[in-house]
Amino acid sequence: MQVPGIAELRRLIRDIPDFPKPGILFKDITPLLADAAGLALAVELMAQPFRGRAVDLVVGAESRGFIFGTAVAKALSAGFVPVRKPGKLPSKSHRHEYSLEYGLDALEIHADAIRPNQRVVVIDDLLATGGTVAACCHLVRKLGGNLLGVAVLIELTDLAGRRKLGDTPVLSVLQY
Repeated sequence: MQVPGIAELRRLIRDIPDFPKPGILFKDITPLLADAAGLALAVELMAQPFRGRAVDLVVGAESRGFIFGTAVAKALSAGFVPVRKPGKLPSKSHRHEYSLEYGLDALEIHADAIRPNQRVVVIDDLLATGGTVAACCHLVRKLGGNLLGVAVLIELTDLAGRRKLGDTPVLSVLQY
């Protein structure tokens, strides 16, 4: 069954061929962000599965995860925790390195951002190969958080990023 408004969300995401490099079809969410109704619907669809589950914190990865993460946190009356690229956080932090197609990347979280057993949701704009979202989940667990699940606006299913998340529940609003 198609959720009302999903076709409108799809219409608000434009394809940019060969960005950031040849052969990549980039899913540009900026038209969706500029549309008040589309943005509200996207945030509601990402928040809805976690309503009534006493979410304490929403974790979002730099940078588009900040956009959706803070909006979902507000919708759930939860706090927000940023996960950033190395060297961007001012206090003691934990780092998780993960593999990319060519090399390594890393993300960091403040060491005191999550208390043991706090109920946490990870939010991002995109699930592609899964490295960023999996790193966020690892950091949540490292700090003792109770990871309730992940929600993303877009999942690129052919890239199988969901497999890197193991048994973590994943909601994707749109699949391509």
